[in-house]
Amino acid sequence: MKLLLFLLQSSRGRMAIAIFTGFVSGASSAALIALASRALGSGGDIGSIASIFILLAVVSLVTSVVSQVVLVQLSQDAVFNLRLVLSRQILSSELSHLEQLGNARILATLTEDVNAVANAVALFPYLCIDLATIVGSFAYILWLSWQGFLMVMGLFVLAMVTTQLLLRRGYQFLKLAREDQDQLFKHFRTITDGIKELKLHYDRRQTFLSDDLEVASASYRRHNVNALILLAMTSSLGRLIFFFAIGFVLFALPQILAVPLQTLSGYVLIFTYTTLPLEKLVAKLPVLGQASVSLQKIDLLGLALRSKAEVNTLPVAVDPDWQRLELRGITHHYERPGEESSFVLGPIDLAFRPGELVFIVGGNGSGKSTLSKLITGLYVPDQGEIWLDGQRITSENREWYRQHFSAIYADFYLFDRLLGINNPNLDNQAQAYLKQLHLDHKVTISNGRLSTIELSQGQRKRLSLLTAYLEDRPIYLFDEWASDQDPTFRELFYTEFLPKLKRQGKTIFVISHDDHYFHVADRMIKLDYGTIEYDKSVGDL
Repeated sequence: MKLLLFLLQSSRGRMAIAIFTGFVSGASSAALIALASRALGSGGDIGSIASIFILLAVVSLVTSVVSQVVLVQLSQDAVFNLRLVLSRQILSSELSHLEQLGNARILATLTEDVNAVANAVALFPYLCIDLATIVGSFAYILWLSWQGFLMVMGLFVLAMVTTQLLLRRGYQFLKLAREDQDQLFKHFRTITDGIKELKLHYDRRQTFLSDDLEVASASYRRHNVNALILLAMTSSLGRLIFFFAIGFVLFALPQILAVPLQTLSGYVLIFTYTTLPLEKLVAKLPVLGQASVSLQKIDLLGLALRSKAEVNTLPVAVDPDWQRLELRGITHHYERPGEESSFVLGPIDLAFRPGELVFIVGGNGSGKSTLSKLITGLYVPDQGEIWLDGQRITSENREWYRQHFSAIYADFYLFDRLLGINNPNLDNQAQAYLKQLHLDHKVTISNGRLSTIELSQGQRKRLSLLTAYLEDRPIYLFDEWASDQDPTFRELFYTEFLPKLKRQGKTIFVISHDDHYFHVADRMIKLDYGTIEYDKSVGDL
């Protein structure tokens, strides 16, 4: 049912066409069996029966093709839209909320859940045809004898009630297995992100494998096996009841009702014909069950993302000649996993002007990165306000406000092409910057695409600086940018690159522990566990 509703959201009109033609195809197929039964049971006009048989075969073929083509298009459109909607919801949700949800959960939904739904919707065209064939066959049974139809349907209702109990329990195990997948994705990220640390420490690696990965994998396997066993039992039970129905028609029904031989042969023929579509339907139950569970996970993630969705507005042009940026009474609460109390930054009152070179310093965990994300608009303050040239920053203009910043964070991501930079002379400018960054012998640029990003961490940071230069925004933020640079390039960064940006009128925020270069700053803000210890001009220190 969830899968059907999911497909209906894409196009009710196309869905109606697909279902209608599917049922016509199924009814035509059932009618073919009825006609074959009639031809076998009577010596009527074989020529006219053959003509009708050919006509029904053509109708069944054409409607089947139409139904499958429409459903294939519909199902693939639905999966395509699902991926885009989820991606847009993630990109429009608050950063702090995404961090709380965790990468493992988001990645599992984008990959495993969407793939499970995609696998199910790929089966949907054939599911509809099989279901229509079964319905058409039951209609023929009703036409043969309504008493026999009621008795047979009674058996099927019993089968449905019995199998439903097994299915419900099986779906519960599928849900548990899906929860285990979130943990598995977390451990898989540990393998990829912590491979060096795991290789260097044998005991750590073995403990991780036995206590974390193996436990989560075993739990996933146990729940998945239980679910699939229950679904297999459902399939076997359904098949048993189906053959019991055939036996009932052959041996019991003639003792209860006066059934003509032609009607009896029609029953046997139609039951035999429906064996294949019934088995195919039952075989698809695990895939449909997993899709149902995945749709629930997708819905839950969608609700969680929508609860913290930001207003998606098209930003107007930034103001390169801004004069004053203010933080008034800003506070932010950050929930740290495993800690009883949350980290609180603030209240913070700060003001900045164009052309300032500001160093933000403090110990680990003092709130430097949190403050930087508040300044750039990535975090929404819990209390307080941000003002830019007399405009209070709200959900309506936060997108515009963010466009004033180019930021390189410690956990930066490097794109392999220069996205979103509209510059007809882009390649030439980028190549010139590559020379300044001492990367022209490593990287070339063609049509905005970098020839490689497989470089050392320090060199990758230089490429991120290239992107920041080309963006040419009025405010820059560097979070421990120089920490991976060699001494020569570190000195270039502090004594040449930063002063050059300052001379261009840029405002620059630098999070740094390099106390040897604190003298290049105009101003220094020191944080101590969420509060400002001091905010002074470097000349006053």
